[in-house]
Amino acid sequence: MSSRLLTREELAVDPVDAAQLLLGSFLEAGDVRVRIVEVEAYRGGDDPASHCYRGKTPRNEVMFGPAGHLYVYFVYGMHFCANVVSLVDGVPGAVLLRAGEVVSGEDVAFSRRPASRSAAELAKGPARLCKVLGLDRSSNGLDLTSADSPVRLYAGEPAASVRSGPRVGVAVAMDVPWRFWIDSPAVSTYKRGGKRRNSA
Repeated sequence: MSSRLLTREELAVDPVDAAQLLLGSFLEAGDVRVRIVEVEAYRGGDDPASHCYRGKTPRNEVMFGPAGHLYVYFVYGMHFCANVVSLVDGVPGAVLLRAGEVVSGEDVAFSRRPASRSAAELAKGPARLCKVLGLDRSSNGLDLTSADSPVRLYAGEPAASVRSGPRVGVAVAMDVPWRFWIDSPAVSTYKRGGKRRNSA
């Protein structure tokens, strides 16, 4: 598995490009490492589904850069979701990490999600991914490009085939095809939005 950290420069690109770069990359926290297999891109001022569409707030300020930091938010009063910040400092954008395959630390992952019926279900969805990695509000703002960070992002092999489609569960811009995934049993089930928001 890769031991090369992704760099801030590689991630300081349009979220649509960063999203495809992240497919096949590895996110590591403690003893658990997850291969990213599904993501969604969110821009700023021109993306009404984005958390930063209406400007900077204490909640979304991490999205305004610099790139390579982790943006973690709490949703529906129940779950955490994690995003990788992209674009240049001061310009908001991020990529929601929707699903992954646990490639190391499976015993720890199962202890965090004991209801999982298979390894493919462990990180199948953004809330589950955060759960198996132990990510919560305290992880917000961590620098994923730093070797000293408790959560790190490693380069993966370029995906041979990338599929795209509408984002999941957003209440606006529902048909924008900025959800990207690669073949994996861990990819989440598509659910069209319209009533509730699950965006970055």
